[in-house]
Amino acid sequence: MKEEKALVIETLREWVKSSPYLIVLDYTGMKVSEFSELRGRLRKVGAAVKVVKNTLFKRAIGESALSGLDKDFVGQTAVVAGGKDAPAAAKVIKTFKAEFTRPVLRSGVMDGQLLGTKELLVLADLPSMDVLRGKILGVISAPASTLVRLLAEPGARLARVVRSKADAAPAAGV
Repeated sequence: MKEEKALVIETLREWVKSSPYLIVLDYTGMKVSEFSELRGRLRKVGAAVKVVKNTLFKRAIGESALSGLDKDFVGQTAVVAGGKDAPAAAKVIKTFKAEFTRPVLRSGVMDGQLLGTKELLVLADLPSMDVLRGKILGVISAPASTLVRLLAEPGARLARVVRSKADAAPAAGV
């Protein structure tokens, strides 16, 4: 039994290390069907939710930066972790909570920083990584495209003057 616990702790430790974020939930009162629905929605955004035994998870995080989460590991606890898009996972949880009133956000960690409920809700309101990348690309490329238009304008203006003179010349010769 002791070896099984050690294996579970090591598995949880590796799972936590592989994710840039964690979101701690209280799933008290959720039906199995609701939890399965939440699990499916999170899977679509590259995240996973696991029900954890509080004592084992506390051992798994040990003395790391996540140790500030200890206070949140009471009662029925589930942890969400995943790939790179923390706002997408937080958004899924927020919309799911609006539909089913559960789960309750307790806290989270993102890039080593502890997050409270308010910060997690702000995170949920952020646009997805793809939208943010698109906005950054637009901001970066805007000055370059403006510069190209400014450099091309004198030549274009000269071409318009020549064209208007050429269009006007046959009319004047008649």
